Amino acid sequence: MPDEVRDRAGVRVLVCDPDGPPVVTVRDALDLVGAAFLGAQVVAVPASRLDDSFFSLDTGFAGEVMQKFVNYQLRLVVLGDISRHLAASSALRALVHESNRADHVWFLPDLEALDARLGATA
Repeated sequence: MPDEVRDRAGVRVLVCDPDGPPVVTVRDALDLVGAAFLGAQVVAVPASRLDDSFFSLDTGFAGEVMQKFVNYQLRLVVLGDISRHLAASSALRALVHESNRADHVWFLPDLEALDARLGATA
């Protein structure tokens, strides 16, 4: 399935294909921002598409990517199991915890959790 904009819990979401191109650079992230301009408010990216450097906070890559989404007033949702990354970094655990308490970036296990979260904020 290609990346496509879908209605999820009354919100337009760009649901990214797990087999799509990896997000390795900020330019790759901006390509997703551009795709979201087809009418999405949220971009749901499988964690498997994000380069490991995203989860290693000392690289600064996650911060750059998240800031791009905030700048363009889009919500970024990282979907999937990131437990191996969480186990390796207390800083990442803190970032995920704080992000999930706010509105701009969420880390969720799957689309069903996204639907529940979107439904709760609608």
